[in-house]
Amino acid sequence: MRYVAGLDGGGTKTAVSIADETGRIVHTFRSGALNFNGQDEESIGNSLQSIFAEIARVCGSIDHCVQVCVGTAGVSNPTVRLRLEAMVRATGYQHGLWITGDQETALWGAHGRPYGIILIAGTGSICYGKNDSGLTHRAGGCGYLIDDEGSGYSIGRDLISALVRAQDGRLPETLITRLVYEQLGVSSLQQIIGFVYDKGTNKKDIAALAPILSDACLQGDTAALHIASKSAQSLLELAEPVVEQLMMQQASLAMAGSVLLENTYVQRAFVDMLKQRYPKLNCITPQNDASTGAVLMALDQLQ
Repeated sequence: MRYVAGLDGGGTKTAVSIADETGRIVHTFRSGALNFNGQDEESIGNSLQSIFAEIARVCGSIDHCVQVCVGTAGVSNPTVRLRLEAMVRATGYQHGLWITGDQETALWGAHGRPYGIILIAGTGSICYGKNDSGLTHRAGGCGYLIDDEGSGYSIGRDLISALVRAQDGRLPETLITRLVYEQLGVSSLQQIIGFVYDKGTNKKDIAALAPILSDACLQGDTAALHIASKSAQSLLELAEPVVEQLMMQQASLAMAGSVLLENTYVQRAFVDMLKQRYPKLNCITPQNDASTGAVLMALDQLQ
């Protein structure tokens, strides 16, 4: 029996799905992140060694896995793609390999086909679409230093910013202060600043604060509700150019990522804004995850 594997390399973890050549998923698991924008090469190499060791175990031998599709952020940079390919090959895997952006694997997984629109708001954010003529367009996805608005990182940063402004009087008191202090286990603004600027703090540590937004919104906190509305508006701004460029005002847009799938305030606000802008655009949740989308792409390559 031959097998294929699909990897969804996110900013905080990698989801892996393994299927036989008929398309039946036989095993799924998670490992460390593969994103070169937020991880060092040693940790990525260790994650890949662990991932391919598990693929070899499930398939009976690494040689029984004949096609792998890896979807991850940052591969629009050609040097990243080459480095990632070299690191995969260093695991001993020598068969078919397709490395692509995580937006494409997410699109396949969400719609079960290569056409449609996917809006991802997880640790980072991006919107990507492909119409039935094969034309593509993307918006966002340029990394947390200059982009990623509406993402978990953006929300985490805005929560900390609200805390800082409330502490010095630029904003009224907010529940965000207590919730952030509790999650980080700190009790002063100085400790918050130390956490943010510590060299060991990365974007996923900031993004990990994002779930606080739901709790604060549930309690009617004004600052939190403002952040939720701002995030929804930023995500709409990602979707608009994709819809317009590809003439997909009557297509389907799939929402993916923890921000859109787990924060009902951001999701509701985004859907309302989207429906006002595009009444005939169908907003859906994904049929399957991006690792399953990567499996579908691997099977497509195999055939």
